[in-house]
Amino acid sequence: MHRVLRPGGLLILADHVASPNLLGRAIQRLAEVVTVRAGGEHFLRRPLEVVQAEGLQIEQRERFGIGLVERLSARRTT
Repeated sequence: MHRVLRPGGLLILADHVASPNLLGRAIQRLAEVVTVRAGGEHFLRRPLEVVQAEGLQIEQRERFGIGLVERLSARRTT
C-alpha cells in the first residue's frame, strides 16, 4: 500500500473483518473452512492493523451491519 501510493495519496478499502462479537467470530471461523478452500475468501481479516503498520494515516473508519464489513480511508503522509 505504502509503496504504490504517492505522498498525499488516498487509500479507500472495504473488506470483510473479524466480528467484534465472539459468536460472530466463531461463525466466521466455521465459514472460512469452506470459503477459503473454495475461493480464497477470508472473513477474519484485520485491515486496520495492516494499514496502520504501513504508516498510513487513518482518516475515516466505519463498520456496517453487525460489524462484519469495514470501510476505511487512509492517506500516505510521506
